[in-house]
Amino acid sequence: MTLSRREGVDIRPTLLRVLTDLYVQANAHSAEEERQFAELTSRLIDQVDDATRAAVRARLAIYPGTPVEVSRKLGLKVSNPDARMPVAVEIPAVPSAPPAKAQSEAQLRIASNLSMQPKDAAEITEMFSRATAGERAVILRNLHDTPLRASARIPAARATRAIETLEMAAFAADVENFTLELGEALILPARVAAAVVNDPGGEPLACAAKALDMPSAVFQRVLMFLNPDFGSSVNYVYRLSRLYDRLSERSALVMLAAWRGSTMAAIRAKYQPGLYDDERNRARSAPAQMRPAQTPDAPIMPRTGSGR
Repeated sequence: MTLSRREGVDIRPTLLRVLTDLYVQANAHSAEEERQFAELTSRLIDQVDDATRAAVRARLAIYPGTPVEVSRKLGLKVSNPDARMPVAVEIPAVPSAPPAKAQSEAQLRIASNLSMQPKDAAEITEMFSRATAGERAVILRNLHDTPLRASARIPAARATRAIETLEMAAFAADVENFTLELGEALILPARVAAAVVNDPGGEPLACAAKALDMPSAVFQRVLMFLNPDFGSSVNYVYRLSRLYDRLSERSALVMLAAWRGSTMAAIRAKYQPGLYDDERNRARSAPAQMRPAQTPDAPIMPRTGSGR
């Protein structure tokens, strides 16, 4: 009514769309409701534009209770006026989710106010690598709100060059050069970069691409061409594309910090600092050898150089 009071505004297309949407919401209608809908719709169909008529025709073409008069008006095929298409079987309710598992120590650290220490980073990385696809999505969503310190953004110029190189390597299915460029751009060791690229789930690759601020369209092309075995799966590409669109930059940068910190933890575990008594603790015990006592009058035996 507000629109009709304005000069030059035609409310008939909107009225026809609203009537159609309300009509198709119910599975069945009484004879009176069908008659009223047919009368109103038949008058409006001839008075609206082609776009509105096409939209209404698409909605009523798949509705089993479309009146015969309206179907003929829209040019829909009517084989038997008394026949009705069967209503789709009701979709069963989703089963209740299993009880949540107890949180591990690493999960508790993610939720707490702790700095990103190498040990914490290693535990987060290990937990993420062992998690399922659903659990990884939850972890990435929780990383956005954690107080863990994220890595600094990659400089825009460096990220742009890296994205171009990565896309060309993906088109050529050159996994080796793709891994090399990704590791150099994100300052990751070759071992970590290879684990990110070759992960069968694809979530680490999504985090790496988001850390570079790679456009969504480019990321989809990378998924399709980098690994033909995975790229040929529609579900794989669609699932990771949705995850990438919902993934925040902060979550990706926190994950990048965890990868870097886990490398430091591995280095510390390999090269432990030496203590003042390390050699004493590691030395094998040997029986003490008694040296012959020398008397003041005993002659001193001279050394003969290389003599045995």
